[in-house]
Amino acid sequence: MGSQEVIKIEDDFTLIRFQNDESEIFRAERQIQQGLIQFHFGIKGKAKFIFNQGNYALDLKEEKSLFLYNPQKELPLNLELAPNSWVISVIISIKKFHALFSSEADYIPFLSEENKDKKYYDEGNISPSMAIVLSQLFHFNLHPSIKNLYYKGKGYELLSLYFNRSEDPDAEQCPFLIDEDNVLKIRKAKEIVIANMAEPPGLQELADQVGLNLKKLKMGFKQIYGDSVYSFLFDYKMEYARKLLEDGSHNVNEVGLKIGYSTASHFISAFKKKFATTPKKYLMSLNPNT
Repeated sequence: MGSQEVIKIEDDFTLIRFQNDESEIFRAERQIQQGLIQFHFGIKGKAKFIFNQGNYALDLKEEKSLFLYNPQKELPLNLELAPNSWVISVIISIKKFHALFSSEADYIPFLSEENKDKKYYDEGNISPSMAIVLSQLFHFNLHPSIKNLYYKGKGYELLSLYFNRSEDPDAEQCPFLIDEDNVLKIRKAKEIVIANMAEPPGLQELADQVGLNLKKLKMGFKQIYGDSVYSFLFDYKMEYARKLLEDGSHNVNEVGLKIGYSTASHFISAFKKKFATTPKKYLMSLNPNT
């Protein structure tokens, strides 16, 4: 099953890593006290936050963020994490948050006089610089004794970047992983392979298309998406195929052709590798009475 790692950075400041590399949905629940602000960052895949006993839900998509606060009631964390999905959540008290930004209260809409006691919700994009920090929180090789210090620094860095509405493209580039320009190029590479999933370009051709050398493409893609280009594409194609089968508008042969398998046997073999069952048996499990 998936996992969650709770890191207490300081009193009233917690960071949680949710990671689901399995083929089943991972569910996590956590009580969140009143007066705590929630930031949720979708690193890859997708997630859903459930509220009000299942009567209301908010989707969190890849490369998107959610910012939630309600001073009138508790907002317990009830998360459904889709297969092959990663999320990072930051939970911080309103008191600590005010202390961080008190001199900037007019700059941050959330802290303006008319808003500070109201419930607040915001959905936004994860900027390239935020993507770097988020990937660092999943990929680091440090001695355990300084892990909490590392998380603390990255937690504060993430908040500062979240509210940095006018990022300076000429700012010093991050030496630890990959710079912001490369993040955009790697996202472009992901879009290219998805758009051409039936006949994806070779790695060198892909690197040339986005303007990166091969080593940077391979290393950067792994850092941002947690997998190699073709492993990522394989997982994407299988999920896409599964949805097409569920939709019922294509037969097994058509689905295989649509995602780039010239023969049904190759597609069936790939599907079985991913889901441990054949497409036909999978369909039968959806409709056991047919």
